[in-house]
Amino acid sequence: MGQLETRTLGRTGITVTRLGFGAMEVRGPRIWGGRPVADEEAQAILTAVLDAGVTFVDTSNDYGLSERYIGRYLADRRGGYSLATKCGCSMVPAGDHDETPHTWTRDHLLWNIDDSLAKLHTDYVDLLQLHNATVEQVEQNKLVEVLQEIKAAGKARFIGASTVAPHLATFISWGVFDSFQIPYSALERQHELLIQRAHDAGAGTIIRGGVAKGEPGAGLGNRDRWARWERAQLDELLGPGESRTQWLLRFILSHPGIDTTIVGTKNPEHLQENVSAAQAGPLPAGVYAEAKRRLDAAGERPLRA
Repeated sequence: MGQLETRTLGRTGITVTRLGFGAMEVRGPRIWGGRPVADEEAQAILTAVLDAGVTFVDTSNDYGLSERYIGRYLADRRGGYSLATKCGCSMVPAGDHDETPHTWTRDHLLWNIDDSLAKLHTDYVDLLQLHNATVEQVEQNKLVEVLQEIKAAGKARFIGASTVAPHLATFISWGVFDSFQIPYSALERQHELLIQRAHDAGAGTIIRGGVAKGEPGAGLGNRDRWARWERAQLDELLGPGESRTQWLLRFILSHPGIDTTIVGTKNPEHLQENVSAAQAGPLPAGVYAEAKRRLDAAGERPLRA
């Protein structure tokens, strides 16, 4: 199998492994259902991620302890991976408390990046992303100009947006974002065609939710979403010894327009399973085509781009 496959993240020129790491799982307890994480657990998984050869790490200013852990345990390896974070998050400056609402003002975004850099123990991030802003919010608050100001100050190399339809299509048409972070999996195919459109426009494509948060029970996946797996009878398409989660990851890697997919875990065994799946590469072309046919028939189709 060997090393993890790499891609260039759109027009940025940054080389990333197609398997990235989403650091939300080391955020600690919070209102989004975060699970407790001990310091030694965070250190173990973050170290294991880089040791496995993963070169793209994604976090956010509102992911609880995530940025602090990355700064504490990975700062001395900063040159070995590309680092992405997000802004717009409403935080309490004096502590680790975080809220899900966002504040879209210039002052708040400037505070966000400075707060993130301090926690991350770095002078810059490779990618700074708007965290789920709408088109209206971006236009009204001139957020692209704020991101460009942060970039000009050397605090971010490139700018992007973590977003969904219908805003995604408009953002692609603007041509100002270097990358997009988009939810997508075999069980959530709405953005399948828009991902390709973003790729064709030269933007980097980062996928979140690619393994649908894991099977209910073993993971945090939604039962209704995972019912689509049963309806499409995807178990029949699994390779020998292949788990459902590994198959879902390979389904993501089969999409020609995807540069990297971020998968989060605090379990080193799960990390190794993900690495093994990524090393196996895309699904065989016939399996991939049959999977999409079955999902279409089961009612899980992409939106029109």
